[in-house]
Amino acid sequence: MSDPFPVFRYHSNPLKTGSIVASAKVCRRCRRRRGYIYVGPVYAKAALNEAFCPWCIADGSAAAAFDAKFTDPAGIGSYAAWHPVPPEVVEEIVRRTPGFNGWQQERWWTHCGDAAEFLGRAGRHELETEWSGAVPTLMLDAGLDSAGWPSFGANLDADGSPTAYVFRCRCCGQLGGYTDCD
Repeated sequence: MSDPFPVFRYHSNPLKTGSIVASAKVCRRCRRRRGYIYVGPVYAKAALNEAFCPWCIADGSAAAAFDAKFTDPAGIGSYAAWHPVPPEVVEEIVRRTPGFNGWQQERWWTHCGDAAEFLGRAGRHELETEWSGAVPTLMLDAGLDSAGWPSFGANLDADGSPTAYVFRCRCCGQLGGYTDCD
């Protein structure tokens, strides 16, 4: 019997977002073939692409064994309008939460004094159909008003550039995030 898939409170569905994929690779930390491997960013001295299973990320053993980070701590709550978060929240995201790949330096949206839950990348379609509540925050991040948003928003692409990175506040449920391009 295998262990249940780990729960990540700041990145609840890393399979859907593509940060973790099905794989026959062996984890460099636990030396087990668990059926999944992390494919997001890793900040470490060693090259650690596609090196860790989700279980070793969740329990912090991958980060501890390789002095690795999965998100740059400087990007958590990095925008002036975002809410500061306690150091233990930063630590959980950096060392025990799968990160995500972005075009430039990834940022982690914060709200209500906590980090938000990463939901995924969004283009025009996703923002119109399921995440429209993120648009005001995305407009603010992009420095756009209601007159400038329609043409910019029409060009957003979940699989291309520019794209939006959408989060949900774990406290109040508000959607937010930021936009980025290559």
